[in-house]
Order: sequence, then structure tokens, then C-alpha cells
Amino acid sequence: MNFLAHLHLSGNNDFIKIGNFIADSVKGNSYRNFHLEIQKGILLHRKIDEFTDLHPLTKEINTYFAPKYRKYAGIVTDIVYDYYLANSWDLYSEIKYEDFVADAYELLMQNFRILPLRIKKILPFFIGKNRLMSYKNIEGIRSVLSAMAKYTSLPLASDFAIDTVKNNHNFFEERFHIFYAELLVYVKKNEL
Repeated sequence: MNFLAHLHLSGNNDFIKIGNFIADSVKGNSYRNFHLEIQKGILLHRKIDEFTDLHPLTKEINTYFAPKYRKYAGIVTDIVYDYYLANSWDLYSEIKYEDFVADAYELLMQNFRILPLRIKKILPFFIGKNRLMSYKNIEGIRSVLSAMAKYTSLPLASDFAIDTVKNNHNFFEERFHIFYAELLVYVKKNEL
């Protein structure tokens, strides 16, 4: 799962949301340097990632992106999952999507000083480009993938990824909803 799902799966606890958001920038046991509730968010993030990466439906979708993305196919699937979550938000939350996004940005900015350096560097760009809102449209996904290819080792194949999503939209969407329902149950059972 990518940023949107991690924030959504954090429930109403702001510190767990922060931990879940920053977790990819916190390596090994260094999570222990954070407030206890932020630690819980980091550990929740890791459990969500493990569940997602090992899930058969995720592995199935990854095969569609593997020809161009190889070992990074799972990253593309995570972003595509956020696309489907954003576009079916009302099924999973009573909070308006726009309000959820605004609250998430405000929370992160209010706690900017405690964020890891890597997150501090990307957050102004992330908010400036309104990344969470951009997950609602396919061109936003193209933009996210292109930006990641520019600043990370993700291959530049966003046209391929977008064509793959368009050509398999209903198939991916159906699998996302099955997967996300199972993930919600998993998170509920594994609350820290």
C-alpha cells in the first residue's frame, strides 16, 4: 500500500498516522527513537506491507507490471491500489475525501519538526503537488510514477503502467476490493 492507504488504515490516532506515513524512512530499530504511538504506526506500516507483499492478489497484479518494472512491480501495484482506494473512498470512510486529505496535510505540517529528514525533504513537494488528491485520477498516477522514476531507482515506464491499468481496469478494481476487505480485517485483528 502507498501513502493514502497507510494513512487510512491508521484509524483516528494522529501519532499512528504519522508513524505509518514516515515508516519507509525509518530503518531497523531506529523506530524506538520516536514517541510510543508513532512507534506503533511504524510497526503497523511494516505489518501492512508484509501482508500486502505476500497476498496472492497483489502478487497476481504485480505480474502485469513486471515486464517493465521487474522487482519494482510491487511499488507500482501499491500506487495503483491507492488509485482504487481514492476512487472508491466512500465505501471505506465516512469522512469526505477532500477533508481527509486536508487533515492529513495539516497533521504532517503541524508535526514537521519530528519527521525524519527524508520526509522533511519530500513533504513540501508532496503537499505542493497535492499527491493525495492526485491519486484520484489516472494522470495523477502517471505523474507520481514519473516523479518516482526521476528521484528513485523506479524505472521510467509510466506510460506502460497507465496503459496496463486502463487495459485491466475492471479486473484490477475487483481484485483491489477483495484484497482491501481482507486487509481491513487483518489490521483490525493486529491493532497494536
